[in-house]
Amino acid sequence: PKDAETALHFGAQGIGLCRTEHMFFEEDRISAIRQMILSKTVEDREKALAKLLPYQKGDFEAIFKVMKGLPVTVRLLDPPLHEFLPHTEEEMADLAKEMGVSLESIKQTAADLHEFNPMLGHRGCRLAVTYPEIAAMQTRAIIEAAISVGGDIVPEIMIPLVGDVNELKYVKSIVTKTADEIIAK
Repeated sequence: PKDAETALHFGAQGIGLCRTEHMFFEEDRISAIRQMILSKTVEDREKALAKLLPYQKGDFEAIFKVMKGLPVTVRLLDPPLHEFLPHTEEEMADLAKEMGVSLESIKQTAADLHEFNPMLGHRGCRLAVTYPEIAAMQTRAIIEAAISVGGDIVPEIMIPLVGDVNELKYVKSIVTKTADEIIAK
């Protein structure tokens, strides 16, 4: 929201790229995003995503209020996963305790997620292809925020870094299904 206010001050006529990965680096959010990334089951990922949903929705509500109906394009999560992983023994131990798993489990999962070239692996839409529940949570946050703010809010959802038309079709189906379900309520 502060960046949106600054942009308006300098004459912006909307937001062409709202990068959602930057919304998770704050201390009260980083643990939940790490839990989501390091979870081994859909159920555990969804628990972590449930913690992130209120933050995402709140951020989008604030952005939409600041932009007062101007266009806002929100790009779904496109993180280089290594930026979010715990790096120190202390961070890993704290996360293991929060998740109720062993420190070795956290270390092993982090090692398994290591990518030779982080700019290729789970970047872009491939994250949502592997973990569709992430795209569903973000879509829910965006649509619920737009409905909550009301007025002429028409958010655009960008599916990041598509390499194949089938990736686009798959992630778009998740976004569309989730949005349709929320709008129907």
